[in-house]
Amino acid sequence: MTSRIIFKFVAAAALMGACCLAKDETPAAKVVPDAKQKGGEANGVVQVANLIYAGSKTSKCFADHFLAEAEKVSAISTSRRFHAVKLASEEMFEFPLVIMTGEGEFHLPDGERQILRKYIERGGFLLASAGCSSPEWDRSFRAEMARVFPEYPLAALPMSHPVFHTVYDIGDLQGSHGKVRQLEGVSIGGRLGVLYSVDGLNDTAHTQGCCCCGGNEITNCLQINVNILAYAVTH
Repeated sequence: MTSRIIFKFVAAAALMGACCLAKDETPAAKVVPDAKQKGGEANGVVQVANLIYAGSKTSKCFADHFLAEAEKVSAISTSRRFHAVKLASEEMFEFPLVIMTGEGEFHLPDGERQILRKYIERGGFLLASAGCSSPEWDRSFRAEMARVFPEYPLAALPMSHPVFHTVYDIGDLQGSHGKVRQLEGVSIGGRLGVLYSVDGLNDTAHTQGCCCCGGNEITNCLQINVNILAYAVTH
């Protein structure tokens, strides 16, 4: 195992391919990046994991639609579906981006905390989202982050952060029920490794049988999730 996630794109080439879009969201010219991806699909295909955590808890309502969108508007070639991966498994290290979301209270066992920290420290990226703006999930996630990264607290991300300007130039967060709270993150050595939305980036508009159930889901989440993917594979 290398000291970093082995599936990162070469940063300079990938940044050329995933360069920022103008405010009108007109796609930039595509450049094929030098990909390092290996695994169950063709080399160069970026795969994203949907985590199974706290034993058997997982997301059923986080849309994978942003994967196809990323391939359409940037040079990132993606798998079209998430891969279900256990947080306690070393298989996590095969993915540059993992999704963790859900509703209700949860607690991570020590083994999952240790793997998660190792994954982030080695270059992995965690996208976390409270399903349906669940306050119980929010409290649990914050408590777990404090245990996993006691020296790296969650901090609000300004809209000037590079994660908002990789593919789409995002100037604000739009909510289904008005103003939403800032996205937060954990940064280690100047690199963002965890991005968290208390209101939700689940994009339930592109899922079947799911809804935000009164939560204040972020409605421009499709573009934000594309940006997160681009950041994860270039930083």
